Amino acid sequence: MTEKPGKSHGRKAIRPTLKPRELMTPTPDLHGVWKAKIITLFPSAFPGVLGESLTGKALQEGLWQLETVDLRQFGVGKHRNVDDTPAGGGAGMVLRADVLGEAIEHTMAGIRGNWPLIYLSPRGRRMDQQMMQSLARCDGMTLLCGRFEGVDERVLEHYGVQEVSLGDFVMTGGEIAAQALIDATVRLIPGVLGNQASAKEESFSSGLLEHPQYTRPADWKGRPIPDILMSGHHGRIADWRHEMSEEITRERRPDLWGAYQKSKDND
Repeated sequence: MTEKPGKSHGRKAIRPTLKPRELMTPTPDLHGVWKAKIITLFPSAFPGVLGESLTGKALQEGLWQLETVDLRQFGVGKHRNVDDTPAGGGAGMVLRADVLGEAIEHTMAGIRGNWPLIYLSPRGRRMDQQMMQSLARCDGMTLLCGRFEGVDERVLEHYGVQEVSLGDFVMTGGEIAAQALIDATVRLIPGVLGNQASAKEESFSSGLLEHPQYTRPADWKGRPIPDILMSGHHGRIADWRHEMSEEITRERRPDLWGAYQKSKDND
């Protein structure tokens, strides 16, 4: 009985490899398509929510690609160990440099163009819209999902890995943060949202938080939609939305408001 091939779309560019097939996600490359590669101990966690809604539809249509690399397959010894105790003592376990090094070199083999290697880490630069816009302009990215007490520092130094954080808190692993990073990036790829105006008008795109949104019914529990939005005067509506964005940003995010004011002064 032959194995049923996985679904694929677009132009295929299959590279030869000496690695066992078990180390690879059985999805051929689509030429010129943005791709996310994830090195993880839990490949079954993907695509997860990325396989739903607009990102899932875009994935099926070949507007972007996803590949998981099972870190366990690069483990050492009979039990494919991937971690060991921290040098100098301490609690927990650390992902081994030799295991990570082999996984990274396998994953990055043959990659060309602008392709960052990112480690999801609470000590990294916090994610923001500017970062997502930059990543969406890349050819793709490789994400390393940590576990336990983290990864051997020598790996980060040797491969020039960028550290990126979902926020100022600690999680049990990088998989959820990786999905958040991919989702926020993929939706900026042309064609994914369908209406690119949506991405231009939402929070952070102009340095401000998004204005309030309303829809039917016109009156709900004694709360009507603001009259200006029902007026049909598009210029006045645009002015109102901008004023509301400024007001909300000033009240809720003084840090963003300060940066916005500074950018206006420099214009």
